[in-house]
Amino acid sequence: MADETIGIVGAGIVGLATGRDIALRRPGTRVVVLEKEQDVAVHQTGHNSGVVHAGIYYAPGSLKADLCVRGVSMLREYCRERALPYEEIGKLVMAVREDELGRMDNLYERAKNNHVPDLRKVSRDEIKEIEPNAGGIAALHSPRTAITDYTAIAREFAKDIEASGGEVRRGFTVTSITNASGGVEVASGQVGVPPVEGGGRIKVDRLILCAGLQSDAVAKLAQDKPEPKIIPFRGEYMLLKPDRTHLVRGLVYPVPDPRYPFLGVHFTPRVDGSVEVGPNAVLALAREGYTLGRISPKDLLGIAAYPGTWRMAAQHWRTGIKEYRGALSSAAFMKDAGLYVPGVGVKDVVRGGAGVRAQALDRDGTLVDDFRIHQAGRITAVRNAPSPAATASMAIAEHIADAVFGSTSAT
Repeated sequence: MADETIGIVGAGIVGLATGRDIALRRPGTRVVVLEKEQDVAVHQTGHNSGVVHAGIYYAPGSLKADLCVRGVSMLREYCRERALPYEEIGKLVMAVREDELGRMDNLYERAKNNHVPDLRKVSRDEIKEIEPNAGGIAALHSPRTAITDYTAIAREFAKDIEASGGEVRRGFTVTSITNASGGVEVASGQVGVPPVEGGGRIKVDRLILCAGLQSDAVAKLAQDKPEPKIIPFRGEYMLLKPDRTHLVRGLVYPVPDPRYPFLGVHFTPRVDGSVEVGPNAVLALAREGYTLGRISPKDLLGIAAYPGTWRMAAQHWRTGIKEYRGALSSAAFMKDAGLYVPGVGVKDVVRGGAGVRAQALDRDGTLVDDFRIHQAGRITAVRNAPSPAATASMAIAEHIADAVFGSTSAT
């Protein structure tokens, strides 16, 4: 259909990448991105660690694996075209105990199946050549793993949409989604108050929901299925003091626990020259709870009322207690980090920022790992897009556009 209007809820990197892909592949289509904040990339994208993942961790054949590997090449080329930061500083995934070696070998086989480029196993001596200050008895080295600035990329995507005749409408909080004749009507305003015509209401031919931390709530407005539910996990960071950043050259990660979608506390150089240590993973008390003091009674009630929350807690309460210790004590936080860069402790760091991960949870208490993208009529809902969604954003955009319009090449 020519001259369609496509609405996208959410101006994070996935929503903006999707809008850009549609605008480029379907000239004449009007793309309107609806964002409740006054700027783009305010939430998950703006609190991202900046890592461009190579595809090591993800189950072969999953959307995460396929779209991450595809997305890396697309993102790298885009950054080069736009002179955006993209630095291949490499990553060590390091075993510090004998009982981690089997998991590391399994990870290596998984990464090979995902065609991660130039990945190799390295010995204790080789670790020291790559990271002189690192500990560890063996590691996987991914020299092509990179860092970037996802906020800058998201803003560039927004410019592409606007240059193609589209719009990023800021300050538009979606409060209702209604199927209308030949399309979908989206309204903004106070709940229960009829929206003002024009700025508070828009009719689109198709609607794509990329709402991140609010994805289940926005899907509910569209009468989509109620699950999975988003459970917010806050990830807190320390920062190496400026005179200690030289201790880390590249990315230093632990061998992850396969029971969890989180990667564990690690060392992350940033494109601005700083080095983060973290994150932990604690249940946030608000969907946008970037600090311990941010509490939303509505969000807490929703978390507590969901059966999956209690089933998850019954399985993982010991790990939860350990993570909260790190949130309350810098010494506890740095204890694990010191295994990977020995000698680095509380004296070497200051408290940094935090992000909140929109973790999808099924009713049976299972932490949803793969991307979930659900289509119902004229509405497409991205129900779960955690890390590596930023890395894979351009490939996710292709996948969504193919699902909505059929498989055609983007311009």
